[in-house]
Amino acid sequence: MQVRNKTILVTGATGGIGALLCRQLAARGARLVLNCTSPEKLSMLRAELGAEHIAIPADVSTPVGRQSIVRVCSDAGGIDGLVNLAGILDFNMFQNQESALIARILEVNTVAPVLLTRELLPMLIGRNEARILNVGSIFGSIGHPGFTVYCASKAAIKTFSEALSRELADTGVSVAYIAPRATSTALNGDRVTALNLALGNKTDTPALVAVSIADMFEGNSRRRFLGWPEKLFVHINALLPAVVHKALVKNLPIIKKHAL
Repeated sequence: MQVRNKTILVTGATGGIGALLCRQLAARGARLVLNCTSPEKLSMLRAELGAEHIAIPADVSTPVGRQSIVRVCSDAGGIDGLVNLAGILDFNMFQNQESALIARILEVNTVAPVLLTRELLPMLIGRNEARILNVGSIFGSIGHPGFTVYCASKAAIKTFSEALSRELADTGVSVAYIAPRATSTALNGDRVTALNLALGNKTDTPALVAVSIADMFEGNSRRRFLGWPEKLFVHINALLPAVVHKALVKNLPIIKKHAL
């Protein structure tokens, strides 16, 4: 779907990938509804992009926040697209994670985008053409030690995207899922950066990922995995999970060292 003259909601709009994505979409002619929890960051981003864009500071993980977002989108005349980008990550061994943090990861990464999509769906179905793009992770297809809950949250979004795409096949709404690999943003933190260096994992720049998301939004594909050899591991894990299991378990001492 071409984004020129389309109104697109982006959650997590001021993050390391989000701000760059918004610049990409605005440069391609989209009118944006920018969402995150920080009024100050949103104000700065809107001032940079232009007054034609709309900023809505709201917590997408709360009912009140989602209601505010839906109301602003409705007042704006509806939306043509949605990018579910907001997310959080915690690198730690599962047994050491507190219950409240586990619930928060699932709430932000899984429950929030599912419910927001549901609440915006009548608006999107009302368009002749609309697109939903859910941003997941390679870890949504490869269960990685130290990221157990994060993997679960993104795996749910991957399957949600697949099922919803099929459910809406007789409408004008297309649903897509994109899965970046490790990206050098503040979301990862120093321990994740150190782990990737120790394991020899490649890391993409936020700019590369932002362009990939914008390109996919304007394309027709329903699923895309970013990075090599990570995208190969996704297919191997689907067909021969024991091979990937053995490789990751071999790295367990290194993972535990950096998780502590």
